Amino acid sequence: MRVDVKAIGKNLRIARGVCIIAACTGLVACAAAPGMKMTAPATLQLTSGDAQTPPASVPVQIEDINVALIAKMQGQLAQARSDQLRDLMSATAAYRLGKGDVLQITLWDHPELAAAQAPSGQTATRASDPVPGFVIDEDGNLQFPYVGSLHVEGLRPAEVQRELTTRLANTFIKPQVTVRVASFRAKQVFVDGQVHTPGALPLNDIPMTLYDAINRAGGFSDTADQSRLVLVRDGRSYPVSLTGMLDTGANPAKIVLRDGDLLRVLARDESGVYVMGEVNKPITAIPLRNGRLTLSEAIAQAGSLNSNTADASEVYVIRNSLGSHPQVYHLAARSPVSMLLANQFEMNPRDIVYVDGNGLVRFSRVLSLLLPAVNAALTGAIVTK
Repeated sequence: MRVDVKAIGKNLRIARGVCIIAACTGLVACAAAPGMKMTAPATLQLTSGDAQTPPASVPVQIEDINVALIAKMQGQLAQARSDQLRDLMSATAAYRLGKGDVLQITLWDHPELAAAQAPSGQTATRASDPVPGFVIDEDGNLQFPYVGSLHVEGLRPAEVQRELTTRLANTFIKPQVTVRVASFRAKQVFVDGQVHTPGALPLNDIPMTLYDAINRAGGFSDTADQSRLVLVRDGRSYPVSLTGMLDTGANPAKIVLRDGDLLRVLARDESGVYVMGEVNKPITAIPLRNGRLTLSEAIAQAGSLNSNTADASEVYVIRNSLGSHPQVYHLAARSPVSMLLANQFEMNPRDIVYVDGNGLVRFSRVLSLLLPAVNAALTGAIVTK
C-alpha cells in the first residue's frame, strides 16, 4: 500500500489550524462568560484639549443601588431645594413707581386741573392706547400744574400724594389730593416655555407670585415639566421644582417675582432618559407630567427587560457622562424585591440606563464574529488540498 505523505501533511496542517481557531474561540468565550462583572472601578481618559498636556485619568466608582444610597440622595436633593428656596422666598412689598407709569391725580374742587391729564374727549378704546393721566418721564419725574417737576421714581403713591399736598398748599387753601396709578407700565416679568400664553406680564400694586405668573400665562401646557422651572434673576438662574415644593410642604405662593424676572418652563422631552441595551424597545424615556421618572418607570417605557438576552443583575445608570465627574450606579435586579429600589431611584435628565446581556448572549455574539473567519479558513484549506 502506497502512503501519500504530502496529503497526510496537508491534513495535519488543516487540523492544527482548526484546533488553534477553536482554542482562540474558547479563550474569548471564557472572557465573555457569565462571571464577567463590572466590580472594579472604571477609568475614563479626559483630555484638556491642550496637545502638550497629557490626558488625566479619572476613576469612576460604581455604586450599588441600595436603601442607604437612595436615602442619601433624597436627603441631598431636599437640602439643595431648601437652599434654593431660601434665596427666592421673600416678603411682599408695596409697589413703587417707575418710569412709564401713568398717574391719575385729582385735586378736589378744582375740576379745571383734570383737563391737564388728557385732551378733551380722548378715551382709551384699545389696550395699546395711552391711558389719560400724568406719565412719569424717562428721568423719573412728574410734571404737575403749580408744582412743576417732582421726582417720583421709587416712591409709593401715598408718598407722592403727601408731597403734592404739601407743595399745593402754597397755592391752594387746604388742598385735597388723590393719587392713584391709572396704568402700570414700568415693571414687568416674562414667562416663557411650556405655557399656553407666554409673554410679558405687567406688575401692579398686587404682588405677583410664582403661581400668579403661571396662571396669568394660561397655565401649564401638556408638554410642560412641572419639576423643571428656571427663574432667571439678576443674571443668575434658579432651578425651581414645583412638584418638589408641594411634596415638602413649601408654598410656591411665597416666591414673589420682581421686575425683570424671567420664568421659563421646560418641556418634558428635554428631560428624557436614554434606555439602551438588552431591553425590548430602546427608547428615550419621558418624565410624567409632574416631572418625575424613576428607574422602574424608565425601564417600563422601554418595554421591560428582554427575558431572552438580558442579565437582570447587570443594570447600570450612567449620570453626568459629559461632566468632569461622571457617576455610575449598579442595580442587581435578580428578584422582584429589587424593583422596589428601582421604583425609588429617581432619574435625572439625560441619564443613561444600560442593561447588559447575559453570558450566553455574549458567547453567541463572539461566535457570530469568529465563525466567518473559521469558515473562510476551512474553505481555503480545502481549496488548497
